[in-house]
Parts: sequence; structure tokens; C-alpha cells
Amino acid sequence: MLADKVIKMLDAKQKSSYTGRMNRLPIAKRVQILSLLCEGSSMRSISRLVDVSINTVTRELVLAGQACADFHDQTVRNVQSKRVQADEIWSFVEMKEKQAKRKAERPMHAGDCWTWTGIDADSKLIVSWYIGSRDANAAWVFMQDLSSRLANRVQLTTDGHNAYLDAVDGAFGTSIDYAMLIKQYGTPPEAEKRYSPAVCLGTERRVVHGRPDPDHISTSYVERANLTMRMHMRRFTRLTNAFSKKFENHCHMVALYAVWYNFVRIHKTLRVTPAMEAGVIDHLCSFDDLVGIVDEWEAREKTQ
Repeated sequence: MLADKVIKMLDAKQKSSYTGRMNRLPIAKRVQILSLLCEGSSMRSISRLVDVSINTVTRELVLAGQACADFHDQTVRNVQSKRVQADEIWSFVEMKEKQAKRKAERPMHAGDCWTWTGIDADSKLIVSWYIGSRDANAAWVFMQDLSSRLANRVQLTTDGHNAYLDAVDGAFGTSIDYAMLIKQYGTPPEAEKRYSPAVCLGTERRVVHGRPDPDHISTSYVERANLTMRMHMRRFTRLTNAFSKKFENHCHMVALYAVWYNFVRIHKTLRVTPAMEAGVIDHLCSFDDLVGIVDEWEAREKTQ
């Protein structure tokens, strides 16, 4: 699971500095920091609003990210789902890919960074997420994790990215109803303008495995979830200097966001959280509960 990978990335000195004995902030301030992080505020703006140092905000993010990754790994299991949609969303760490390629000695993890997400189309639950490149290896790891969290045969829809083909086959075999939604794009009239989105000319539904329901071959829900992700995490915002400077912190923020989205944020249409709708949990969680999750994880780490 990604939680283990993220923790291993931290060297022993850094890890001990975050998990050792320390003077903790009042719960109200910790709640405020986590809530602002999940509402799209930058780390430096949070340090000004809450009146704490940037190092304190970073410490709370790292602890919360590790605890939330572990909580998601342990809790989101045996999900009863009918339809799952998967997609990937782009961001970058430290510098964009074009600039990173120009470096004589390319910094580790610098460049493009892709977040793969798989959501249940009915409950909107983020079943699985993975952060890495957009190659076949990343697709393989992502699909292996997604399949391990599902309790039954599902209908899966992805976009036309070829890396999904072998990954889905390796993770699910023939025990899945799998289809691709391939969008065909054209050149917009204002193509000379920068960042103009391409025009979608049409879609093609391609059945790969099983017998997926044609009416539910769609990636609309996961694409809408990606928009929510981009709006609620400052480091995903385009055309700003708020991008992630460290890959580890990028992973921590996504882990925190995923737990907040699944267990704390009430979905407007469902009127409950995705975790409650999916039957993963039977009550509404709050940011106070998130702080409790962090404290419990930190106590277990100290005992180990």
C-alpha cells in the first residue's frame, strides 16, 4: 500500500523528528490546520491564519498523511460495488516534466506526477488511489490495489489509456465486466491561445471483457471527482506557484484528502458521506475524529 511506500521514503532522521515526543498544538488549532488544507488553502496562508510556523503546518500534514494512508488501507476493504470508474489526474512536483528533462542531474521525483483514482459510481467512494507516473507499471500497481479492495465482480470503465489493458487483465482476469470510453478530440478554433481545452468530437465505447451494461460505460463521475480533487488541494491548482515541492508531501496531502472526502465531507447529492453510502462506516466523521485517527496512529508507531 502507498502508506508503506511513503513512510519508507522518509529517512530515519526525518521520521523520528515527526513521530518523536513533541509539544502538541491544541486540538482546535490542529482541526483548523487540517480543515484549511482540505479546503484548498496553501500551507503558508494556513501558517498566517492559524498563527503557527510553516514547519508546524508541515508536521501536521506529514502526520495526518501517514495516519490517513494507513486508515484508508485498513478501513476501505471488501467494498460491495456494482460499477467502478477509474481515471488519472495530472500534476507536477518541483518542476514540470519539460524543465526536469533539461537538468543534467534530474532531481528524484521531479516532473510530472499522476494521481490514479478509482471510485464507486453509486456511492462516489474513492476505493483506491495511487501516485506515480502514467506508465504500465503504475497502472499495474493501481489495479492490483483496486481489485484487492472489491468484494465482488464489478463493471469497470476507464479511458482509452493503453496501460489499463494489461493491468486490468492481470488484476481481475476474466472476473470483470470491463469497457473503455475512448474520447476523440479535435483542435479548438482558438488553438493559438495557450491552455485552450481540446474539443471533444465524440466517444467510442469499446468492450474489453465480459458484458458491461452499455448505459453505464462512463467516466463522468470519476472525472467530476478529479475536479473536486483539483479544487480542494492547492498543490493541484494550475498556473500558480502552489505546486508540490516534495513528492512525499504530495502523497501525504492526497492521503489526507481521500479520507476527508470519503469519511468527513457530506456529498451534496447523497446527503451522507461516500463511506456511509457504501456501507464502509455507519456514522459521520468530523475533523476531531481525524485528529483522533492521527493520535492513535502516532501512539502505535511509538510502541513499535
